[in-house]
Amino acid sequence: MGVRAIFALGAHAEFVKQKLLSIVFSAAAIASGQTLSLDQAIQEALAKNLNLAAEKLNVSVAEAREITARLRPNPVLTVSGQSLNLLGADYSPNTPLGPNQLNIHTDFPIERGHKREERIALAKQEKSLVELGVREVMRQVIAGVQSAFVDVQQAKESLKLAQENLKSLESVVAINEVRLKSGDLAQVELDRSKVAALQYRAAVLQAQLQLDQAKTQLQQIMGRKQRMPDFDVAAEVRREPITEAPEQITRLALTRRPDYLADQQTQARSRADLRLQLANGKVDYTIGTEFTRQSGWGISGNSLGLYFSVPLRIFNKNQGEIARAQREILLAGARSEAMESSIQTEVERAYRQYTVSRQLLTSVENDMLAKARSVRDTTDYSYRRGEASLVEFLDAQRAFNDAMQTFNDARANYSRSLYLIDTVSGATVSGS
Repeated sequence: MGVRAIFALGAHAEFVKQKLLSIVFSAAAIASGQTLSLDQAIQEALAKNLNLAAEKLNVSVAEAREITARLRPNPVLTVSGQSLNLLGADYSPNTPLGPNQLNIHTDFPIERGHKREERIALAKQEKSLVELGVREVMRQVIAGVQSAFVDVQQAKESLKLAQENLKSLESVVAINEVRLKSGDLAQVELDRSKVAALQYRAAVLQAQLQLDQAKTQLQQIMGRKQRMPDFDVAAEVRREPITEAPEQITRLALTRRPDYLADQQTQARSRADLRLQLANGKVDYTIGTEFTRQSGWGISGNSLGLYFSVPLRIFNKNQGEIARAQREILLAGARSEAMESSIQTEVERAYRQYTVSRQLLTSVENDMLAKARSVRDTTDYSYRRGEASLVEFLDAQRAFNDAMQTFNDARANYSRSLYLIDTVSGATVSGS
């Protein structure tokens, strides 16, 4: 499976490029005051998130390293002058000085062992590794947007519930004021209802604060430098069931997760590094030419020389780097096995969270919510007719409020569990 994952990197790289191009144009079309869907929020985050933008720069760095890897070694030009009559020496046939000599020497390194090809291969493997790193950051950014998006949805439902409770209590206060004027209610009863209304008004303010904070967090993840006061998100909460078994999700994760594919790619990169270090252990040749011109005492002459040099690999045979590359292959393999086990554990935990969240949501929706609503409505009707006490009404209202809040939390947690399974399975960055 690791080999298949490595061969799939080209397709993943192309997917990254296409994805980045599409999200730039999609994000540009989003109006500042528009109610965003989750897909629009994700597209804007992928286009503007600062951490992701910084990670993308590593791709250009890897491309620059690939250019360097393709370069061939430069020839060396050496120009020298010998026995030059610059200090007024007496040049004559009777002295050992002179004649003037000019040397032009060139050296041409010849690489052996396919060093250039191995450098290019290693640079390509490193570029693929960097692209997987970008996809991993994309996966994390998408997960962050999904979590923050659900937080906003949950905060909106909490605010809506608090506002409905406040509206109900304010109507009760209005009725009690009428009953007080008609002599049908004691002042203390009216005061109790007003105190309860004030408590729910405080709950509304607290819910509004939580919603504002959730919106701010989402916009921060999306990369917005300025917070939009009219920013809002779609209210529909994800609810569909999962059809895959944990084993299927794990198999999909091992073919799509960028962090696991990066470990696989690290092994391929280490093998390419080993081949390069073995090539670096090969002796390189240097071929040189030299042109010499001598002149003096009215005569001159030219000569041409050829040179061949090779280092004697007696001590340094690049054995240290070869051993390092071999150890890195073993290290990458061990990390890949550890990552595979970690992914399996993540999938099991995410699926367990999904199962429990689904059971809790079903239980609250089928068993608790309808009964709490019925009790609240019955008690409300009875209280308005003077057949129930304020304490009974408030107890029924609090029970209904707790049931609705539990229901909203259960919906949000179930939605989070679905997004978590998408995250751990790699579905959010799949090229399919």
